[in-house]
Amino acid sequence: MKIICVGRNYVNHIIELENEYPNNPLIFFKNPECLSNIKSFSPPQFSNNIHHEIELVFQICKSGKNIKVNEIKEYVSHIALGIDFTARDIQTEYKAKGYPWSFSKNFDNSAPISKLIEIEKFNDINNINFSLLKNKKLVQKGNSSLMIYNINFLLEYISKFITLQKGDFLFSGTPEGVGNIKKGDNLEGFIEDEKLIDININ
Repeated sequence: MKIICVGRNYVNHIIELENEYPNNPLIFFKNPECLSNIKSFSPPQFSNNIHHEIELVFQICKSGKNIKVNEIKEYVSHIALGIDFTARDIQTEYKAKGYPWSFSKNFDNSAPISKLIEIEKFNDINNINFSLLKNKKLVQKGNSSLMIYNINFLLEYISKFITLQKGDFLFSGTPEGVGNIKKGDNLEGFIEDEKLIDININ
């Protein structure tokens, strides 16, 4: 099982972090140890600036290589909500030096995922609203229609390089509004009006 992640997939998030616009999808990975429950999260001691990044997550239901756009519905079975917790201080430091920034993303419990919702329950997977509240205040709001690279393109692109396996998760990118978390915070994540994530930071 792989956790495949897409960076810089929403224009306003690129702007807020002053990043360059990608000519192709920016892909990175998280290890299975990053998966966690959606009830609590303890920030790691190696970072002083852990950011929340709310994302739509797509689950792969069939192994495939060189997938074509018109075959996408055969390969995605469920959609969930996830948080890509990011050590922004580590990422910023390593990017400035031109080093890989794997450990800014890839640490224990940094990828909580909500319950899975069958894809058939969505009228249009390219028009899904999702949001994140921090301490009851709206901080992130997105819609899958605003992705630079939609799920159809992403699966076709990624499967050119690696075989997608049944059970893989694809984190599809975060909208603007990312920010740091601290002990005592509460994060609530929604798809449309359904609350799927309720995490206490401890």
